[in-house]
Formats: sequence, C-alpha cells, structure tokens
Amino acid sequence: MKENTCAACDCELDSTRIAVKIGGKTVEVCCEECAEALREAEVATRSAQATNK
Repeated sequence: MKENTCAACDCELDSTRIAVKIGGKTVEVCCEECAEALREAEVATRSAQATNK
C-alpha cells in the first residue's frame, strides 16, 4: 500500500481523506464508506478472536 492511497480500496487520497484508528494504528481512507468497512472488519476480527479463546 502506498502512503497516498486508501487503506481499504487503494484509491488515491486527496484533501478529503479520513483518519481511522484500527488495531491501535491510524490509517487513512478516501471516504466514510471505506472508514465504516474497516471499522466493521475490526469488530468482526475481534469477535472471532474472542470466540476462539
């Protein structure tokens, strides 16, 4: 992933980029839809990890 691309969809980032904290790390995405997709993926991952313990 390049520094100037969305962490979710790999699109070019512009001035409307959104910072999202995922797993203790801040990443940047191009839109609210990508931000929500990453948040949902993190919740699903945490839930799966909790179930497997």
